[in-house]
Amino acid sequence: MTQANQAVLDFLQTRRSRPAKLLRAPAPDKDSLLPLLVAAGRTPDHGKLEPWRFIVLWPAALKRIAGAIEAHGQAIGKSEEDIAKARTQFDDSPLCVAVIEVQKPSEKIPAIEQTYSAGAVCLALLNAALASGWGANWLTGWVAHDTVFCRDALGLSGDERIAGFIHIGTATAIPPERPRPDIGAITTWVDT
Repeated sequence: MTQANQAVLDFLQTRRSRPAKLLRAPAPDKDSLLPLLVAAGRTPDHGKLEPWRFIVLWPAALKRIAGAIEAHGQAIGKSEEDIAKARTQFDDSPLCVAVIEVQKPSEKIPAIEQTYSAGAVCLALLNAALASGWGANWLTGWVAHDTVFCRDALGLSGDERIAGFIHIGTATAIPPERPRPDIGAITTWVDT
C-alpha cells in the first residue's frame, strides 16, 4: 500500500465549488494555468485515447462568446432569461477552460467510456483549480449542448462536444455549505 495523503483526502471531503457569478479577476495566467491542465490530463483514460482537449478562453474571447450567445439565442428563439443566464457566465468570467470531448474511433473502447473520461477531466481541472487556491465552477447549459453554436463560436467539429466550461478566478465570497448525499442511503455493501 502506498503512503496515505491525508491532506488530499481532507481536501476532497471538504471541497466546494465557487459559484461562477462570484468569480472575478485575477485569474491564473498561462504559467499558473498550465499545471492545472497537466493535473487534469492525468485523468483515467482507458486505451490512452485522450478523448478530450482544452480551449482556454481569455477575456477578449469570453466577450466574443457572450456576444455570440446573445445573437444565437435570439436566432433560435431562446427566452431573454435563458440568453441572459448563459451570457452572464461568460461576461463575468475572468477565465474559462472549455473541456472538449473528442470521440476517437476505437473497437476496444466504447464511446461511453470516452465520455466518462472527459467528465473526469472536468472534475480533475475543477479540483486542481480549487486545490491551488482559485475559485472555480463547472458549468454547461444550453450553450454547451447546441451543436451549431459550438461549431460556429468555438470551432468544434462533428465528433466533438462540450463536456464542461470550467470557470476559474478569484472568489469574491465563500458560499455556505450545501446538503451532501447521505452515503449510507445510497451505498450497498455486498460480501457474498
